[in-house]
Amino acid sequence: MAKKEKKTRNSAMDRAFQRTKVLTDHLLQSPPSSSFQTPSLSSNACLNYSPPELSEKYAFDINDMRKLMDGHDLEERDRLFGMITQSKVFNPRVRGGKVFVSPDYNQSMEQQREMTWKRIEYLFERGVFEGWLTGEGEEIEMRRFACFEVLGLFDHSISIKLGVHFFLWGGAIQFFGTKHHHDKWLRDTENYLIKGCFAMTELGHGSNVRGIETITTYDSNTGEFVINTPCESAQKYWIGGAANHATHTIVFSQLNINGTNQGVHALIAQIRDADGNVRPNIRIADCGHKIGLNGVDNGRIWFDNVRVPRENLLNSVADVSPDGKYLSAIKDPDQRFAAFLAPLTAGRVNIAVNAVYQSKVGLAIAIRYALTRRAFSLKPKEPEVLLLDYPSHQRRLLPLLAKTFAMSFGANYLKMLYVKRTPQSNKIIHVVSSSFKATFTWSNMQILQECREACGGQGLKTENRVGHLKAEHDVQSTFEGDNNILMLQVSKALFAEYMAAQKPNKAFKGLGLEHMNKPCPVIPSQLTTTTLRCSQFQIDALCLRERDLLNRFVAEVSQCQAKGESKEHAFIMSYQLAEDLGKAFSDRTILQTFVEAEATLAAGSLKDVLGLLRSLYALNCLEDGAYLRYGYLSVENAATVRREITKICSELRPHALALVSSFGIPDAYLSPIAFNWIDANSWSSAQH
Repeated sequence: MAKKEKKTRNSAMDRAFQRTKVLTDHLLQSPPSSSFQTPSLSSNACLNYSPPELSEKYAFDINDMRKLMDGHDLEERDRLFGMITQSKVFNPRVRGGKVFVSPDYNQSMEQQREMTWKRIEYLFERGVFEGWLTGEGEEIEMRRFACFEVLGLFDHSISIKLGVHFFLWGGAIQFFGTKHHHDKWLRDTENYLIKGCFAMTELGHGSNVRGIETITTYDSNTGEFVINTPCESAQKYWIGGAANHATHTIVFSQLNINGTNQGVHALIAQIRDADGNVRPNIRIADCGHKIGLNGVDNGRIWFDNVRVPRENLLNSVADVSPDGKYLSAIKDPDQRFAAFLAPLTAGRVNIAVNAVYQSKVGLAIAIRYALTRRAFSLKPKEPEVLLLDYPSHQRRLLPLLAKTFAMSFGANYLKMLYVKRTPQSNKIIHVVSSSFKATFTWSNMQILQECREACGGQGLKTENRVGHLKAEHDVQSTFEGDNNILMLQVSKALFAEYMAAQKPNKAFKGLGLEHMNKPCPVIPSQLTTTTLRCSQFQIDALCLRERDLLNRFVAEVSQCQAKGESKEHAFIMSYQLAEDLGKAFSDRTILQTFVEAEATLAAGSLKDVLGLLRSLYALNCLEDGAYLRYGYLSVENAATVRREITKICSELRPHALALVSSFGIPDAYLSPIAFNWIDANSWSSAQH
C-alpha cells in the first residue's frame, strides 16, 4: 500500500515538473528537453486590428437593404442621428479614435433623470416634436415612429419618458377625449406647458386592469368628481414621470355613480402646480432605483378625496350629466372596457418596434467584433481563427440575425396596420400588437444575452452596450401587458375565430387564418434542400403547426366546458397549448410579412440574400419543440432541418458585415468593440 502511494506521489510530481519545464522553456525561448517531447511553443506577434471592411465584400447594395428594412423616413432618421451626435448633452466620448454616444450609466439615479429631461428639452427646442399631437395623417404618425426608433437606439429612458407623455397621456386624450379636451390639452402637451403621465397600474393590480381599486364618485352639488385611494394596494404604482416632472395625470378608476359601479373610466387630474409643488390631497413617493431605466422617474400616487371638474372626465365612451346621470351609447360593459384600452395598443406597437432595433444594435456589435477577434490556431504557426469563421459561432449569431430581419418586416407591417386603422381593424391590431410585443421583446432578451456571451468578457463592460441594453430592456416583457397574458389573449382571439367559422355558411376570414379553409398541408416523409428552402413549403409547415394547435386548443377547452367548467377556467387549464398556439400564430404571421417584403424585389443579389435569411428564419422556427412534440416532423426530418441550418449559416457568413451594415445604425451608436478594440483599450486611451 505504501509503495502504491509513493508511486502515485512520484507520478504527480513528474507531471508537475513537466508542466513547469514546458512553461520555463516557453518563457526563456529555450529548446525543449529531449526527455520530454512537447509541441513547439513560440511567441506570437502582437495582434493588430484590421477593419473587417478590408476583407469582407458587399454582394448587394446595403442602402437598398436599409430602405427595405427601415421602410420610411430615412432622411428624418439621419437628421436626428446627426442632431444627437453633435451635442454634448448626449454624452459623446472618444474611444479608439471614434466618437460614441450613450448615457453615462455610472451617474446616480437623480443625475440620470436630470440628463433625460435635459435631452428632451434639447430636442423640443429644435422642433423634433412638432405636430406629434396636433398634426394629423399617416405621414405625421410614421415620422413619429421613426423618431422614437432613433431615440430608442440612444437610450431606452428617453423613449419611455416621451412615450408616456405623447402616446399614453396624449394618446388617452386623443382617444378618450372629445373636441373640448383636444382643444384644451393637446397643444399645451405638445409644447410641454403640461407634462403628462398615465396612472393605470396599481400596487395590487397590473395586467388585471378591471380589478383596480381606486374609486371615483360624483358630487352633483358641486359638479365635481372625487377621486380616492381607499387602501394601500390601490396606490398608483410605476407611474412614469410621476416622481419628479409630471404636472397632470390620466387617472383610471372605478366610476361609482349613485351607488352603481359603472366600471373603469379615465379622468384628468392635476398633481403638481406650475412650480412643481405637489397639489393638496395628493401624495407622491418615488419607486426607487431599478435594474434599468433609471432615467425615468417612476412614482407612486395616492389620492385623498381629490376633486376635479366634471369636464375632466374623458367622455368619448361615456359621460355623466350635471345632475349625475350616467350616459353611454355602449351598453355592454365588456365593450366599454375594451374601448378604454385603446391607448395601450399604440404603446405596444412602439415597444415591439423598439425591441427589434435593440436587437440590431446587439447583433451589429457582436458580429463586427466576431469579424476582428481571433481565438486559437488550427495548426502550429498559423494565424488564429476569426470567431465568425467557427461554425459554432455562426450557429449562435446568424439565426438570430435572420430572426431580426424577419421581425423588422413584421414591425413594418404592424406600423402600417396601426396608422391605417379603422374601427373594423381594431381587433386585428390588438391581436397582432399583443403577439408581436410578446414575441419581439422575448426575442430581444434572447438575442442580447447571446450577443453578450459572444463578446466574451468585453460584453460585460457597460461602454460596450450589449450587456447593459439587456438590463435596460428587461422591463419590456412585463410592462403594458405581461407577455404571457398577451399570448393567452392571442389564443383566446383565435379560439373565437374558430368558433365563429363553425356556423353555417361561415369560413375563416381574418387574422391570417384563411389557410384553415384549405386542405391540411402535408410535410414530405423525406426533406431535401430544395424543399426546405422553398417559401411555400415554409409557409405550409408553419400553417400546419398553427392549424393543428388551434384544433387541439379548441378541443381541450371544449372538453373542459363539457365537464361543467367555465370557459375562463378551461382557458387557464389549457395554458400550455395556448402558449404553443400563440407562438405558432406569431411565427406564421412574421414569416408571411417576410415573404411579402421579398416579393417586392426584382431578381438579383439582394433578393438572393433575403431568400437565405428567410429560409434560415423559417427553419429555425421548425426547430421549435412543437414539431417533434406533436409529430409534425420525424426525428430524421428534424435532423435534416438542423443540418440545413448549418449549411445556410455558412452561406450567409460572407454577407455578415453587409447585413449588419444595412441596419443603417451610425458607428457612434454602437460601441468600441465593434471597431478598433485594441486602441480603445490601449494605455494611452486609459490616460484620457
